[in-house]
Amino acid sequence: MTVDETICIAALFQAICVKIYKLRQRNMNYIQYSRALINENKWRASRYGIDGHLIDFGKEEEVNTRVLIYELLDFIDDVVDPLGSREAAHFAQKILETGTGADRQLKVFEQTGSLVKVMDHIHEQFLAGI
Repeated sequence: MTVDETICIAALFQAICVKIYKLRQRNMNYIQYSRALINENKWRASRYGIDGHLIDFGKEEEVNTRVLIYELLDFIDDVVDPLGSREAAHFAQKILETGTGADRQLKVFEQTGSLVKVMDHIHEQFLAGI
């Protein structure tokens, strides 16, 4: 994961927290799903990445992960400007276009067959742009 990707994830997490807080302030509730359901999506995300499918619990069906990420960006849209994190949060779109750190690591391993080369790549990528 690059520094920009790390900042993006932090910005998304911050925006989600603020959005949920604002909903609670307005006495609006949100559904809390069971740990088992959350763990299922967590496993799917780990196994298939952004090219997989997650369960949309509201729709009760599998949905392309990329679609859900765009829905998340819409969900937090009203809070990112006051937080000053629009650019950081919307870096997720670039991740969707270019792939994740895991995608890049797998590509290096497929090309080289070397875990050492993968570790070198991770080190180079993280420090890029600093």
